Amino acid sequence: MMVIYKITYPNGKIYVGADGDLIAKDFTREQRRNFSIRKEILWESETATRAEVTAKEIEFIIALRANDPATGYNQWPKRKRADEAEGSRKRSATRKTRGPGKL
Repeated sequence: MMVIYKITYPNGKIYVGADGDLIAKDFTREQRRNFSIRKEILWESETATRAEVTAKEIEFIIALRANDPATGYNQWPKRKRADEAEGSRKRSATRKTRGPGKL
């Protein structure tokens, strides 16, 4: 089920967004109809470019494991499973010891 939601900030301004089944998996329909959330500013800058903001956002998503379905709702960047990450580290180490193109 897709839903349209409204977040009301303390100053009365609102944010309207849409969600799919991600939230529905964790809360009953009745619970989803009205609940409170908390927003925490993790980083801010008045001079950062959009690319710098995106890079910092990815850094926080990974550091906080917000892209792990057990921890958060971020679906991007895709989270590598532990066995995939280990294989990637081994391949990278092999490339470094043998040199480029000498696998």
